[in-house]
Amino acid sequence: MSFFRELAHQYIDGEWLSGSGSWDIIDFNPYNGEKLASITVATAVEVDRAYRAAERAQRKWAATNPYERRAVLERALSVTEERAEEIVEAIIDELGGTRPRARYELRGAAEFLREAIRQALRPTGRLLPAVGDGRENRLYRLPVGVVGVISAFNFPFLVAMKSVAPALALGNAVVLKPHQNAPVVGGGLVAKIFEDAGLPAGLLNVVITDSAEIGEAFIEHPVPRVISFTGSDRVGRHIAATAAGSFKRTILELSGNSALVVLEDADVDYAVRAAVFSRFLYQGQVSMAANRILLDRSVAAEFTERFTAEVAALKAGDPRDPETRIGPLINAFQADALDSLVDRAVADGATALVRGRTVGNVVAPSVLTDLPADSPLLTREILGPVALLMTFDGEEEAVRRVNAGPYGLSGAVHTRDAERGVRFARRIVSGMFHVNGSTVQDDPLAAFGGEKTSGMGRLNGEAVVEAFTTQRWMSIQHGRSVFPL
Repeated sequence: MSFFRELAHQYIDGEWLSGSGSWDIIDFNPYNGEKLASITVATAVEVDRAYRAAERAQRKWAATNPYERRAVLERALSVTEERAEEIVEAIIDELGGTRPRARYELRGAAEFLREAIRQALRPTGRLLPAVGDGRENRLYRLPVGVVGVISAFNFPFLVAMKSVAPALALGNAVVLKPHQNAPVVGGGLVAKIFEDAGLPAGLLNVVITDSAEIGEAFIEHPVPRVISFTGSDRVGRHIAATAAGSFKRTILELSGNSALVVLEDADVDYAVRAAVFSRFLYQGQVSMAANRILLDRSVAAEFTERFTAEVAALKAGDPRDPETRIGPLINAFQADALDSLVDRAVADGATALVRGRTVGNVVAPSVLTDLPADSPLLTREILGPVALLMTFDGEEEAVRRVNAGPYGLSGAVHTRDAERGVRFARRIVSGMFHVNGSTVQDDPLAAFGGEKTSGMGRLNGEAVVEAFTTQRWMSIQHGRSVFPL
């Protein structure tokens, strides 16, 4: 099937529809500029229809036997696996991802579907001791109802599945708003997989639109009880404030400025490979990417020589070329902005050890060092293939530098002494931190999320059960109680 011809629509209450807006979102291939699809935007009318359909369908779904819900998730996994190569091709076309990166996303999404299958049977009730004689306390875990999901462009299929699949497994309905740069892979494709898996109509709806068209309708609508958002901290802050006004729960997976630390006893070759992956996966358009690479002064020269050689050898260009490791950024605005950012950093005193050229949306990798202490690059998220090298003297300085700035999403430390790495990691204010690994990691069982302005709440494993269910206390009095009034 042609994903971009058949899935470039709104999907509401089991129907593929056109939006009623007055303009279209144009879906482009970021490498060659080919027009993939044109989608008339949804308005607040479609948002309301989607939420109302979800509300109606969710009541029956919540009462459905969990084994039946699990069966739908199992079929969704089968559909995903059967169409694996088509999905990979769509990711390459819509996102400019290389084939290895596309397969990486597909594998991750399949793992989250597998975990959602298990989660369908996970919520259990509890019996609790009661103070009064003859009383029984029961604690039920129930679906929240309807979940609004707003996904990002960088791993749209995976990010959508991380919220959509467990929310459905736990008895909820979902309205999904994909990113404008990934409306098919992050929206229509997800809906089609569940439709073909036999998910009843109304339980998953997709609205493709923009806040310029719908304003706050997606967040302020009275139906959803949880908003799950992946994106920038600026937008996340606004969503949190808006949702709080109507007492909605928010799960926010936001920006990062992660650091990979190389201590003096690290395996330098291994650390170099981890750093290259951590910084340049999907052109560095990953919130967990290692923006900053901190090097103990004693290994800085050796690491820098090997790292810059590895980076300079990364081929940038057509993501369909098997030799390509760096494809295009998602759009021309991001490519131009990143190019200007590097030029400004060099003008302000940074040294470019590697300076990549920009051709169209393809920005070849750059490696900067000697940044001034007040450089804004040290405290901001960089969604592109630019690595910053910094040196430090001793662990105390390393900890201080890692913790500097507003973000606390991910990070890594490299040392031959794993327990030393654990002690280092425990001192970092971060939602996730890894010893002798990459900064870019996601595991279906491990709580995923950030500290400080990198997010609020967690996904994955037991955390996702907390995110998409609520607890209800029910007491039963056996015999007569005494009321002291």
